[in-house]
Amino acid sequence: MEFGHQSVMLYETVDSLRIKPDGVYVDGTLGGGGHSHEICTRLGESGRLYGIDQDADAIAAATERLAPFGEKVTILRDNYCHAVARLREMGVEGADGIVLDLGVSSYQLDTVSRGFTYKQDAPLDMRMDNRQSLTAREIINDCSETELFHIIRDYGEEQFAKNIAKHIVAARKDKPVETTGELCDIIKASIPAKLRMNGHPAKKTFQAIRIACNHELDVLRDSLDEMISFLKPGGRISIITFHSLEDRIVKTAFRRNENPCTCPPDFPVCVCGNVSKGRQISRKPILPSEEELEKNKRSKSAKLRIFERNEN
Repeated sequence: MEFGHQSVMLYETVDSLRIKPDGVYVDGTLGGGGHSHEICTRLGESGRLYGIDQDADAIAAATERLAPFGEKVTILRDNYCHAVARLREMGVEGADGIVLDLGVSSYQLDTVSRGFTYKQDAPLDMRMDNRQSLTAREIINDCSETELFHIIRDYGEEQFAKNIAKHIVAARKDKPVETTGELCDIIKASIPAKLRMNGHPAKKTFQAIRIACNHELDVLRDSLDEMISFLKPGGRISIITFHSLEDRIVKTAFRRNENPCTCPPDFPVCVCGNVSKGRQISRKPILPSEEELEKNKRSKSAKLRIFERNEN
């Protein structure tokens, strides 16, 4: 299957980076190379783009798509949480811009064998990196009822999390839950029929299991301060989120880096010594245009936030 992921808010995101022809840019979620391709079209001969992704299919697709840009592009297979360390090892001292397009790609959702979708039956997998040992199957069959409840409630914001966890544990007593279809049936049986009208009943639980399987929120939370520090003076990091949990982490990190002072509010002067690293470009996130929403339904929940490093 062709890696046909449609980049969300492509021009808004790349425009927000204010590309310098001789700049250094990092795409931490390379995917099919949509954002990276647009960045590369704006780079001069001395400009550089470093693309990072943990998905082998994404690496293959992006390598082919970005091949015309030659030595301007360096592609690394890794999780973006290791991006700064990997780049420093290569002698890269800072970036003029970083982009993160979070969540699962259209390709991953539409490739049934990857086990991300609740719309077709497939083995429970959900790994973004197939070198990883932990799969959704292990989470569903090995986690305790309490652990499943917390995963589904905290990562899926599912109001029926307790009942879904209870039904999963009851079902696996007879035999392991092996496929997405089996999990969907369990989830449907856990939710009152009259309350299944607002979207697919398995959507939130599948999101939760995917996030837990790939440690998505931990990776995001642990990476942002380091990435902001890696920006050159005046550099920007632009992040697209797709649900409230991601957006909350990004918003909190941006606020903390803009105003890191830990002094009590009634102190007349700051004595903690924490210095602001930069500023949020806008307090409210940028949302997809009506035109994009019509063309790409998956952009509906997208939010773009931008942080700019101080000039000195």
